[in-house]
Amino acid sequence: MFDREFEWGALTGFAGDAGVGATLGLVYGRRRQGKTLLLQSLCEAAGGLLISGLEQSAAQNLAAVGEAYRRFLGLPAAVTVANWPAAVDLLFGVGEDRDAPVPVVLDEFPYLLASAPELPSVVQAALSPRARTRSRTRLVLCGSAFSVMGNLLGGSAPLRGRATLDLLINPFDFRLAAEFWGVSGDWDLAVRLHALVGGTPAYRDFAAGTRPTSTRGLGRWVAGHLLNPASAFFREGRLLLAEEVGMDDSALYLSVLAAMAAGATRRSRIAAALGRKETALAHPLRVLEDTRLITRLPNPLHERRSTYRLTEPIIRFHQLVTAPNEARLTRHQAAAVWDEMQATVASNIFGPHLEDLAREWVMFHAGPQTVAGPAQTVGAADVACRQHRGHQVDVVATRGGRVIAIGEAKWRPVTLADLERLRHIRDITPNAGGARLLLFTAGSADRQFRSAAGTTGDVELVDLARLYTGS
Repeated sequence: MFDREFEWGALTGFAGDAGVGATLGLVYGRRRQGKTLLLQSLCEAAGGLLISGLEQSAAQNLAAVGEAYRRFLGLPAAVTVANWPAAVDLLFGVGEDRDAPVPVVLDEFPYLLASAPELPSVVQAALSPRARTRSRTRLVLCGSAFSVMGNLLGGSAPLRGRATLDLLINPFDFRLAAEFWGVSGDWDLAVRLHALVGGTPAYRDFAAGTRPTSTRGLGRWVAGHLLNPASAFFREGRLLLAEEVGMDDSALYLSVLAAMAAGATRRSRIAAALGRKETALAHPLRVLEDTRLITRLPNPLHERRSTYRLTEPIIRFHQLVTAPNEARLTRHQAAAVWDEMQATVASNIFGPHLEDLAREWVMFHAGPQTVAGPAQTVGAADVACRQHRGHQVDVVATRGGRVIAIGEAKWRPVTLADLERLRHIRDITPNAGGARLLLFTAGSADRQFRSAAGTTGDVELVDLARLYTGS
């Protein structure tokens, strides 16, 4: 198991709680992040029981619970489970009269809910203060559908306030992803690979354990895997949306994602791309945000002018490269398609991804000597300018109402003109006096830039090596 020390510690802490009384935990996250592997390992280590829900009838899932219970206890005869109250009673009964706690996992919980929507209420009743005082069952509900799992503990939901574990399994961040894929040190390849597939662990298995060995070989690897109609990658960008429930008009959600992938990050521009009114996008944007397929990026200078970003690189790749060329790709023209799409890949995939990583670096990796202390908010912003009709800024970091850093991310080498533009933006940005200037680049910096930056001490150049290893 790679990394996941925090998640493993949280799980073992929950499952190993020796106190008397049954407890409830939730584990959730996008598919292919390793949730089931973690829970299988937990059950193996602690002698627990794991039951996986299937897309089948309630009667069939109940029969599966009975069979898993029989095997777990080594009973000779089949166990008949009449209904879900009886099933939950069996599961909590596993931990009764035991000296040690025992984890019991219901994996793929949304599948169980689809045919038994009463399950949360059943679990709530079983967890009442007097119901299970003798049980040491540590019940874990696990699922991938954010639209389902995210509501189990919210609002007036039956299980609100009942869980002692609420564990989200995230993809690896860009630094861990480089190590996981074995591309540490080749930072140009690392950032390109992360821009295409992100930090989902299972995607390495999708590629049968292979990886590009150099930037020059990236195209061959992409053609052989991401653009190969026989590969699991090929339809992954669409499947991530299909796996969520409550999205009846899939064409609308796909259209929103396509507009965002093409560069429309404000609600007004997304609406214009779809030919709809802004008000008509409130619901689909909220649903996509709730399912964590997109995220709202704050504007530190104007609270009401936030923008939206895709959270899954594979969706952006699918919308920009795979979907528009699907007919040709099914005729095995992957290499030609990749070559033809290089301008789009650079401007709409690699460039925006570097901007995202720049903001992440400022928030989580930049040292106090770089941005004069930790940032409270990091986002993108528009700065009003009468001379140039405004400026879009990739990185604005604030703390205590003051701007502490302003930055730009360039997929190309940076020049003196980039630095002068950034200084001009700082001069016209409210509360930005003394803010550090950050220039992120996937290339290098010319001699004039380095000479000018070295004279004032308020400029930081962040190349890919520093992005991945420095502060």
